[in-house]
Amino acid sequence: MNEVLIRGRVLTFLAEPQGIDDTASYRYIEDGAVFVRGGKIVEIGPYGDISKLTGADIKILDHRPNLILPGFIDTHLHFPQTQAIASYGAQLLEWLNTYIFVEEQKFARAAHAAEVADRFMDELLSNGTTTAVAYCSVHPESVDAYFTAAEARGMCMIGGKVMMDRNAPDALRDTPQRGYDETKRLIEKWHGRGRAHYAISPRFAITSTPEQMEMSKALVAEHPDCYVQTHLSENRDEIAFTTSLYPEAKDYTDIYARYGLLNERMLLGHCIHMSEREVAVLAETGAVGVFCPTSNLFLGSGLFNAAQFDKLGARWSVATDVGAGTSFSMLETMDEAYKVLHLQGQRLTPFNSFYRMTRGNALALGLERQIGSLQAGADADIVVLDSGAKSAMEFRMRTVTSLAEELFILQTMGDDRCIAEVYVAGKAMKTKNNKPATMAQASLQLA
Repeated sequence: MNEVLIRGRVLTFLAEPQGIDDTASYRYIEDGAVFVRGGKIVEIGPYGDISKLTGADIKILDHRPNLILPGFIDTHLHFPQTQAIASYGAQLLEWLNTYIFVEEQKFARAAHAAEVADRFMDELLSNGTTTAVAYCSVHPESVDAYFTAAEARGMCMIGGKVMMDRNAPDALRDTPQRGYDETKRLIEKWHGRGRAHYAISPRFAITSTPEQMEMSKALVAEHPDCYVQTHLSENRDEIAFTTSLYPEAKDYTDIYARYGLLNERMLLGHCIHMSEREVAVLAETGAVGVFCPTSNLFLGSGLFNAAQFDKLGARWSVATDVGAGTSFSMLETMDEAYKVLHLQGQRLTPFNSFYRMTRGNALALGLERQIGSLQAGADADIVVLDSGAKSAMEFRMRTVTSLAEELFILQTMGDDRCIAEVYVAGKAMKTKNNKPATMAQASLQLA
């Protein structure tokens, strides 16, 4: 059975940090090692201790002085929008009609879906993301392409066909029955196959009739181990249009509640313009609000209120939301998350940022035993971060004296160039991009 020892400065989170000085929330090992066997983590610890558990001929992958963390997790994005990123000058509904619905019609062609799916997975990996939750197009071919590309790379991925039967071009509409039948077939084909998980995906209430929402309710009841994903309260015009379509509902959130869609496996993109009643409903049902900062800024949608979620005990995660989101990088995403919260007088420490990208998002998915942490028995999905990958970062790092400072520099200045290596189930995915550590890093002694 394949065994490797991955050596470097190891960082993994044990709990949500309660402040910048909460050292009990994480484990940091200056000269650490992750022992991997058969795609799983056997143990982590100081290199001297872990090396004694292995055979003399074990392969050692020495990444010193770089940081070794769990692979990043992205909880909301759209794989058919990979080539629509950076589409100029529109807010949500206009943007969908002008760019996105045009782009998604191409995914009726299996060859196009396969090409984009391959590029999509490679972009994720080049940015250190080893697990993501994505919407496919309305076409079953897009779902097959998505999971096929993930399977070829051994990635743990969640996704599903969008269901839309109104307020979209004819070429992108299914029907309540066809949406149900195609989703059911795709669940049977992909859910639980290898590392694949299916997400039942009514796009949002604007594009689904009450009849399709009823079919979504049936699918969720029949497949309680599947995820559910949709959009909620992203844009004020969207909210007004949605509630006009469902006048009997108390508010936008109540639409999904009435169809039995809110549960611990529900991921609700955006959740910006939310009343306390709505956030309390999410807290009661366990549904997860997904904070998409670069998308929310790009489309001018608004600012996510993390403090409101925390106050009411509601769960939230973070995501890129490509292609309204402007980057596949979770580092760049958390840079914008910091600014969005800072504008509202809310504090996001660098430890909280890296917790959210790893263990926090894994908890949101209920996959914390498999991904998001470097712990015995977990899948060996790992990212190696080079804090001096860019000239300006290397120069800034010469003044750094703490781990918190280094993490904040990675978050604020980092991008795909900082991803020195990515391991998926123990397999190196980015070896060709490795480079020697800088002298500044090598001499850095972190407190």
